Amino acid sequence: MKYRKFGNLDWEVSALGMGTLRLPTEDRTLMSGEVIKEDEAIATIRYGIDNGINYVDTAYNYHNFKSEPVVGKALRDGYRQKVKLATKSPVSRIGKTEDFDRILNEQLTKLQTDYIDFYLFHSIDGKKWRQTVLGLGLIERIEAAKKAGKIAHVGFSFHDSFSEFKAIVDGYDKWEFCQIQYNYMDVNNQAGAKGLKYAAAKGLPVIVMEPLLGGMLANPPASIRREFEAYDPAKSAAYWGLRWLWNQPEVTLVLSGMNAISQVEENIRTADASGVNTLSDADLDFIERVRKKYEEKRAIPCTGCSYCMPCPNGVEIPRSFKFYNDAYMHDDLETEKKTYAFWKRGQASACVACKVCESKCPQHIPISTWMPKVHSLLGNG
Repeated sequence: MKYRKFGNLDWEVSALGMGTLRLPTEDRTLMSGEVIKEDEAIATIRYGIDNGINYVDTAYNYHNFKSEPVVGKALRDGYRQKVKLATKSPVSRIGKTEDFDRILNEQLTKLQTDYIDFYLFHSIDGKKWRQTVLGLGLIERIEAAKKAGKIAHVGFSFHDSFSEFKAIVDGYDKWEFCQIQYNYMDVNNQAGAKGLKYAAAKGLPVIVMEPLLGGMLANPPASIRREFEAYDPAKSAAYWGLRWLWNQPEVTLVLSGMNAISQVEENIRTADASGVNTLSDADLDFIERVRKKYEEKRAIPCTGCSYCMPCPNGVEIPRSFKFYNDAYMHDDLETEKKTYAFWKRGQASACVACKVCESKCPQHIPISTWMPKVHSLLGNG
């Protein structure tokens, strides 16, 4: 295992962190009512810790609220003292200020711990930041929890545009870390490479989630799998996706949702081979070629520029197009249908073909024609 400095803390974090969104389950259905295979999950988490992982990440709502209790059990028998524990305040479930403290106390009980090392506002975007975090005074609540010793370090996880990311980073001067979705296909999506560099330049440790796009980059479609096999048949697609991240000095920690000991073993071997600026120019050119191959599989030529926004009817146009394109790029309709269903706000079905967006689109996409197709595929199958 390799280790990296975590900001200004007198502590080094393992390059690979244990994510618990995808613990082994009976049906392996993401965030549904599935039954976690507790013994297997605990063995997987402990195997990772025994082999150098010192950061475990969970959240209130993972596995239909069942992840935290399993993590709590896994960290018994002295394992809690070997790791830094992270979990998250479920901002979308906080309707009044006092909900923050009630949920935090519930989490401490579930996790069987007196304190949480790294506590994040979960999955915030610009709207949640302004209306919930600031609007309900949650900054004051998280500071009070820190003063009381219930949490040690304060951060946030993020899903929105770079401009909103920058506003949130700049909106509070006591952030100690942040967490973003980032991989070689999300360079220009959400916070993206600009957000990674912006946060790092301000001294914030950056934790990366979805390093392999929920596993899709680890299981490429046949045409792209052939590219990996031709370049280096001994190395997996997952290997290259993780090495690409660890090659960047701004990346502090990569979280992986590993649901089997074999995955932990493989990712630890990759972490051991990792390092800043350890990939050759040929390696980086190869990954860029793979990225372009994926891009060529886009059905809709949307660049995610968001010039079409805001939609007067609330449709999240770039997001809807991304889900549709991802279904084609990764030959994985079922995953994108679940993701589309999860993001209920702004679905393509709200489009009324007013065409206000089309006059703004630099790609001249017939958006109102595409929207029924998007919802037909992702909403109805």
